[in-house]
Amino acid sequence: MAEVTLTVCTTCRAGAATDDTGPRAGTQLFDALNAQNLPQGVQLRPVECLSACTRGCSMVLSGGPQRWTYVYGDLDAGDHVEDILAGAAAYAATSDGLVPWRERPVIFRKQSVARIPPQEPKND
Repeated sequence: MAEVTLTVCTTCRAGAATDDTGPRAGTQLFDALNAQNLPQGVQLRPVECLSACTRGCSMVLSGGPQRWTYVYGDLDAGDHVEDILAGAAAYAATSDGLVPWRERPVIFRKQSVARIPPQEPKND
């Protein structure tokens, strides 16, 4: 199982007002994921701004030059942590990042912002 990275935007406000009292929704999502046991082969990384502000909280699931990369949005620390971890585990178990549609958590089916092709074509 290859290493994959779950990158979470920590500056996302998720439609919240612009006041800066308390942690932002993106930081809350990162902290909630960081408090869990991550699936085997998955590392968690914070980043400041994924430029998906209208779809915050947002995250990226990536895994090297021969895997598809996914951007997800409209995520919530209170509702989606378990599904994010399940989706990351399913992604990590693939060689190309393509998890069959019905095996993806609903949030990965409905809240995808972008699917980015591998940087290097798969050698068959």
